[in-house]
Amino acid sequence: MRDTEVLIIGSGAAGLSLALRLAQQGHQVSVVSKSTLSSGSTLWAQGGISAVLDADDSIENHVQDTLTAGGGLCNEQAVRFTVERGPECIQWLIEQNVAFTHEEGELRGSALHLTREGGHSHRRVVHAADATGHAVETTLASLAAAHPNIHVRENSIAVDLIVDRHDADGARVLGAYLLDIPRGRVEAVSAKSVALCTGGANQVYLYSTNPHGASGDGIAMAWRAGCRVANMEFMQFHPTCLYHPETRSFLISEALRGEGALLRLPSGERFMPRFDPRAELAPRDIVARAIDHEMKRLGIAHVNLDITDKPAEFITTHFPSIHAHCLALGIDITREPIPVVPSAHFTCGGVVTDLRARTDVEGLYAIGEVACTGLHGANRLASNSLLECLVFAEAAAQDIHARLPSLPAPGTPRPWDASRVTDSDEDVVVSHNWLELRRFMWDYVGIVRTNKRLQRALHRVQLLKAEIQEYYGNYRLTPDLLELRNLVVCAELIVRSALTRKESRGLHYTLDYPQKLAAPEPTILVGKA
Repeated sequence: MRDTEVLIIGSGAAGLSLALRLAQQGHQVSVVSKSTLSSGSTLWAQGGISAVLDADDSIENHVQDTLTAGGGLCNEQAVRFTVERGPECIQWLIEQNVAFTHEEGELRGSALHLTREGGHSHRRVVHAADATGHAVETTLASLAAAHPNIHVRENSIAVDLIVDRHDADGARVLGAYLLDIPRGRVEAVSAKSVALCTGGANQVYLYSTNPHGASGDGIAMAWRAGCRVANMEFMQFHPTCLYHPETRSFLISEALRGEGALLRLPSGERFMPRFDPRAELAPRDIVARAIDHEMKRLGIAHVNLDITDKPAEFITTHFPSIHAHCLALGIDITREPIPVVPSAHFTCGGVVTDLRARTDVEGLYAIGEVACTGLHGANRLASNSLLECLVFAEAAAQDIHARLPSLPAPGTPRPWDASRVTDSDEDVVVSHNWLELRRFMWDYVGIVRTNKRLQRALHRVQLLKAEIQEYYGNYRLTPDLLELRNLVVCAELIVRSALTRKESRGLHYTLDYPQKLAAPEPTILVGKA
């Protein structure tokens, strides 16, 4: 792989939109993907992208909904920055030919169809039926693959950042080490700027709506490079993941509840009105805790999401992917409710950045779920995730474009030294540690927490971390080992952050401190440069 001006690690909405914006300005960009270019969490996003596009809505409404969902920990400046740029980013996607759903009965080019999701006071979610992420990801990937200024590197995983810690102005990124998965070879790639667009760390839990690649790679690499990490205790559990033994975790979009679906117990009784006046349209943290409470109270394996009051044609038109997936499993959602459970979904914390997506390391950017911009606070508002990717990719592109001419060449990085490692004959250690980590994180650091559970989790994390590091230092690298190494770092950050917060707020609920503090502060952990 040739050296590049900008190295983008990750090929979801954040990485691809950044790559296209920079390439369209004439810059040479390299995009690294763990598997194919069209992969990652964006591909699986169902609901949509929130933006103020309706005359009855307003920027202020969207700002206030975001602040309310964020439980008093959002950075209002970051919220306004993001919301104000939402309509422009939707227009940019339209110009890239992303096929959004328009009003029924009208031709393409007419008004976009807007749906509503939990925590939103108005309809403002732009979508492509119930497969918005697929439409965005495949469109942007096709454009990136064809652009002459974008070099695509598939089937590669970042091992670590290359950082000059002796630069007069502080630590500066010089590139990254990449493992070529098919060849099993690590290469040093230099770049003037590096952007982490690697998504969240939700595979740290046993049950997750995310693909297997959501292993916190960017967060762990930035932490090892000396960046601050914030608000890692706020791991969002999506309230409605399909409960079925024959399928991987499959998200049931919040848009169903936005269109009238009701949560019911096996008896048919609704329960959300007992927990919040907004009922099924309460923010995700409230709905997930309510479901968790009812499951534990009644000893049931799931609750039901019921949209059968809507006409069958409405359901199949608005939710074709969900209808088809459930039908293949013997569940006709036009006639019967969907069994659902909460599942780990989104990392609200991450690498601390400013409004240009800059991190603490010179030349290093973090965009999307990997970052903590201040937008989400203690809980993310539905459909603000792809919005954040698009807005901060555009901001980073502007900043990188302005700064690249003045940045020095990174030089030739030190080659990767694999002379002292051997092939492992104990890969079972990796798979065992992977399962152990995810299971105790689910049991001890889940929707409801206690100090005792968190201390147990911290003890186990530290033991696993030492064991994994010893394995990492002696054996040849594999993708599973690298992801496990990153996940255990993220697990420790989550547990340490949760132990630091002496209150219950948003997605962090602890039985030891059930009340909210009057003056909450973000949880900021400082890395060791």
